[in-house]
Amino acid sequence: MPPHRSASPPSDALTATPAHYSGIARFFHWTVAALVLVTVPIGFIMSDRGERNIWDATTNQLYSSHKLIGLTILALMVARLAYRLTAGAPPSAATLAPAQKIVSETVHWALYLLLIGVAIGGWLGISYFGALNAFGIQIPSLFGVAKNEDVAKQIFVYHAIGGTIIAGLVLLHISGALFHLIVKRDGVFQRMWPGNRSA
Repeated sequence: MPPHRSASPPSDALTATPAHYSGIARFFHWTVAALVLVTVPIGFIMSDRGERNIWDATTNQLYSSHKLIGLTILALMVARLAYRLTAGAPPSAATLAPAQKIVSETVHWALYLLLIGVAIGGWLGISYFGALNAFGIQIPSLFGVAKNEDVAKQIFVYHAIGGTIIAGLVLLHISGALFHLIVKRDGVFQRMWPGNRSA
């Protein structure tokens, strides 16, 4: 008699390296990641200097850098969201437990929402404050709002809270990526790593 064949997939099929993200998706991911890792610390440092009433060339450069990087992140995230909604993304790795998939998706979409929302909030804040110059570049006022420093200061409070939440989610995201790279070694990290071709 021929040997019995199981209808279930072989074990190595469940642990195979998951499909990689496309080159465009990886470009958006790593470019935004680098900008966030730069601008979040800048935001905390410039805010601290402002609260201590240190208004010198360094403080001005920090604020100008934060404005331009924030607007760049906004443009990239809008483009990234449009690409994600049209091109989709690879399916979750088979090695992820259901709870891990939920956490991963929640963190990803929370970062999408916060990065866009916090950047818009920052733009709205500087529009109300009237601080629309960055390194000599004149930034257009968002929605053409009239100057109102009290409203601007309230917006900046929410902007700072959002930035703090983003920092926490980024740390959570990095921790998860390193867990898959060092502990599980299941190929989840590699599918977003630059240089890997999409499957």
